Order: sequence, then structure tokens, then C-alpha cells
Amino acid sequence: MTDTRKWRASLAALAIATAFLNLYQLAKGQRSEYYAAIAVSMSKSLSNFIFGALDPAGTVTLDKIPGSYWIPAIFVKIFGFSTWAVNAPNALAGIAAVIITAVTVKNLYGKTAGILAGALVATTPVLTAVVRSNQPQTFFLLSLSLTLWAASKALTTSSRRWLVIAGAFIALGFHTYMLVAWAVWPALIVAYFFTDQSLSKKLKDLFISGATSLALSMTWIMIALLTPASSRPYIGGTYRNNPIEMVFGYNGLGRFSQTSTSLSSATDDPTFRSFTPPFSGGPSFTRLFNDQVAGQIAWLLPAAFVAGFAAMFLARKNPFVIFNFTWLITFYIMFSAVSGMHQFYVSALAFPIATLVASTLALAHRRQDWIVPTLLLGITGVWTLRLTNRYSDYFLWTSKVQFLLMLLALVVFSLNLRMLSFLLPLALIAGLAFTPTVWAFDVHNRPSSINPIAGPETEMGGPRGPRPNIQPGQRPQFGGGMQGGPGRFGGPGGSGGPGGFGEQNNTELITYLQNNRSGAKYLLATFGGMSAAPFITATGDNVMPIGGFDGQDPTPTLDKFTELVKKGDIKFVLVGGGGGRQQDADNEISRWIESNCTIDTDAPNSSSLYRCGN
Repeated sequence: MTDTRKWRASLAALAIATAFLNLYQLAKGQRSEYYAAIAVSMSKSLSNFIFGALDPAGTVTLDKIPGSYWIPAIFVKIFGFSTWAVNAPNALAGIAAVIITAVTVKNLYGKTAGILAGALVATTPVLTAVVRSNQPQTFFLLSLSLTLWAASKALTTSSRRWLVIAGAFIALGFHTYMLVAWAVWPALIVAYFFTDQSLSKKLKDLFISGATSLALSMTWIMIALLTPASSRPYIGGTYRNNPIEMVFGYNGLGRFSQTSTSLSSATDDPTFRSFTPPFSGGPSFTRLFNDQVAGQIAWLLPAAFVAGFAAMFLARKNPFVIFNFTWLITFYIMFSAVSGMHQFYVSALAFPIATLVASTLALAHRRQDWIVPTLLLGITGVWTLRLTNRYSDYFLWTSKVQFLLMLLALVVFSLNLRMLSFLLPLALIAGLAFTPTVWAFDVHNRPSSINPIAGPETEMGGPRGPRPNIQPGQRPQFGGGMQGGPGRFGGPGGSGGPGGFGEQNNTELITYLQNNRSGAKYLLATFGGMSAAPFITATGDNVMPIGGFDGQDPTPTLDKFTELVKKGDIKFVLVGGGGGRQQDADNEISRWIESNCTIDTDAPNSSSLYRCGN
């Protein structure tokens, strides 16, 4: 078999194995009902699709740029709504990211390094968990892999064209996960200064590519700014219907600070909202090694830092090595400093980790160096033994097996025999990632629509460690506190639990609403996007999420709401569904409903359904 055929066969095997991890029993998994509702709503019209409408009527957008949901919306449009339709795009994007990583590293460091890098990405536990969900992270991960590929071309050929392409992929990532994508730029800038060309050309290339990346990144923001507010949905996550506030405040500085989240203070305080999910412990330089995060990403983190320093010595100012090492350091600092985050945010680290480890082993192999592979494999084997003991009731035996496989990998690596060359990738994968692979495979047994993570006890707080004080029926209030009450959506919560996160059964209430709608534009109004979501996914009908995602957006106004009631466009309002705004005693719409609407005693769950108007 020729080397080309061997490579293609190895790449196909990697793709099949990754597809199994990502797609096995995917249709039987869980979905975030909130994000599923967005895919449904975006599939309803071109305006909804462009702006990322939370609801089918296009009342308000989700609280992010909607790039991660353009493909899921297309899937829903083509295949109809289902858990598979909203989860499969992420799973497929995850497979693509693995293959792109493998090809990128192979082109620079050989077939073994390429397969190893792709496999290390594919078996990162938290990455497997998130690509099997419908959270918005995965298309950002795909953009990172594309950035890695283009950056490798730019840095190895000193090419302005490829640098511009890399910047374009960063802009693509911006449309899926906003400012986090720009955090790749420092690494790209630093690395480009180590390319072999004049300083003036480097500066010119960086200016042109940076300006292009910025312009492409701002495309959606400018479309939203230039479109009259009356012709598009309200921009979610803002006080002032402004996409700049949403991107740079709520999803930017709002991740690093606790700011006001109450509507009453919004008129007095011009600050942006905050968004600090309470799932990964407090800011700390050791956060990525705490009990909540370590099992998700830290298996190869010590080895990656050692690999970075070793590669700097072995490769002597290699721009691609510098790019990956700076990327690792930048993202490590960012995730250590952010006020609050989901564990799955750190899945972005899989690419620099895998690339550094694989490329450094390839460099050592070329030099017939024993010291570096012994360090990388030995550190990983010992660290895996220690880390697995934190989760002693969960696959404890795997670390012992991996330690033995690590010794076998060292033997195969040191012999350097051509007849054993086909074993080398498998030996290295097993020696470095056997335990994470088991964790990644077990993800399908422990799905979570709330906070997709790998490992034991897949609750909202993650494996082991302190968890946020979240009671049954409550939802996280991402400004630092808790709001909400019993998840009264007309029926008990489904597998996803109460609070609008997972699937729910509202058939009886929906039937009642449909039979008594009397031509109203909206089937239902309710407080908060998570309260509205299960009704949107169940019907595809117009359901108004008063206050947007968390019930805190000042939309609709009281005047607009009462106008809709008088016109007969809103007849039913569901309260007490864990939204957020209805819990605010100063909320005008809540008070108006209590004073002017009546509890519908004929309806299922009559204690929380109000009938307004005639």
C-alpha cells in the first residue's frame, strides 16, 4: 500500500471513529429547548434567519449573533423539527473540525502526527459532549479548526493571501461566538512576526488582514444597526435594542464583571448587562485544574505546556509552534479570568493542545530524541492516575490501563522500526488519551441539555466539586443570583428537567390554547425565552417570550403589550414559568396582567394561565 493510500485509509478510520462518537444514539439524546426553539423560529422567515429570532413572530432575537444557528435552521427547514435535526449539524461540524485538524498537522509534521492530532481533538471529553448537543459552541470550534489550517499556510509560506483567509475564518468564528474568536488574533500576530520576511511587509500584511477580519466580523452588527428597529426583532440581551451593546457589553465585558440585571435600574444606570454562568468555579489561575473543569479538558494540559517549551527548543522559532503555544497561553488566561462560564467553553483549547503535543512528538521523532516523548507520555500517565482518583467511582481502572499503554507507546516510539510504524499512531493515542477516550465514549449515556459535559454526575455543576445552589424547578440567573419558581408549563418537565432547558410535554395545555385562540396572532405570551421555548418547538406557532432570553429585555413595552391585547393579538398569558421578569415586583406588564386579566379556571394548569381581553 502506498503512503497516500495509507494516509487516506487512516484518515477514513479517524473520520468513522469520530462519527461514531458524535452520532451514536444522537436522536435519543437531549436538546436545549431554548436553542431548539431558535432553530425553529429562524426557519420561519428570512428576517428571522438573518437576525436570529427567538420566536416565530420575530419579536426578539437570541442574545448572541446567530451564526451558530444558520445551519440548524436550514436542517429544520429541510427535514422538519426533531432532536436529531437540531443536534446533527453540531455533530457533523465536530467531525469536520477533527479532519481539518488532522490534515493541517499532517501537512507539516507527517501522517502519524496528523492522525494523532485529530484523534486527540476527537477524544477531548468536553468537546464530544458539546458536539452532541445543540449548544452554539460547535460551529465556533469548526471555525477555529479552519483558522488553524489557514494560519498554518500563512505562517509557513509567509503568505498575505493566507493570512487574510485566516482572518476571514476568525471573522466567521466571530459570527458564531463573538469576541472569543478575536482572542486568536494575538497568537497569529505574534507568530507572523517570526516569519522570514521584512518587517515592513509583516506590518502591511497584518494591517490588511486585520482590517479585513474586522470588516467581515462587523457585517451582522452593521446590518442590525442599519435596519430600522421596526423592521427587525428587538436585539436580545440589551437595554437599548443595540447590537453593539449585545456583542461588546453583554457578551463581552459582561463576562468579566457583575453588572445590573434589573429592569428598574436600567433606566438609571447606563451599564450593560452581565452574563456569568455559574458552572466552573470562580476566576483563578488554577480554574482549569479544579474538579469541575479538569476532567473535561485538563488530561493533556500539563503535557501541552511542556510540549510548547520543548517545541520552541526543537523547532527554533518556528512560527506555527509559536502560534499554537501563544494560542494556548492566551485562551488559558482568558478562561482563568472570566467571571463565570460553562465548562464546555474550554473545548476551544482542544486544538492548540492536540497540535502542540502531536507536532512536538513528531519533531522529537525526527531527531530520534527520547527525552521529550518520555516527558510527555510520562507526565500524562502520572497526571491521569492522579486526576482519575478525583472521580474514583467513575472508570478508575482506565488510568491504570493507560499507564501500561503509555509504557508500550514509549517502547514502540524508541524502537523506531519501519515494521512497527503502523502501530505508532495507535500506541501514542492509547498512551496519551485512553482515559479521555472512555469518558468521551460514555457521553452518550449521560446526555445533558442544560450543561453538556463528560464524566460522572452530569448535573448543572459538573463532576464533583462545588455546584451552584440550584433547586429543582429553578434555572440559573446568569447575573449571579437565582430567579424562578416551579416549572409550571402546563405539565411536568421532560427528560431535560424543568425550567425550559429540556423537552417537555404540554399537549393538554396546547390543545386548550389552540381550541380557544379565537384568531389571536399569538398562541401564548409568557415571560422569558425558556418559558416560551417548549411551546415553540411543540407547535412552531407564535409564542411571545416577554423579556427575551432571561425575561430582562425591555420588550415589549407596556404600551405595546396592551395594544396587542386590545387588538386581540394576545389572549393568553402564562406566568410563573421560571422566566425572570414576572418575578420583578416593579414590572409593569406583570402588574397590568394581574389587574386586567383573569386566571382561566377552565384551562389545564389554571393557576398560572391568564386570559386577557374579551
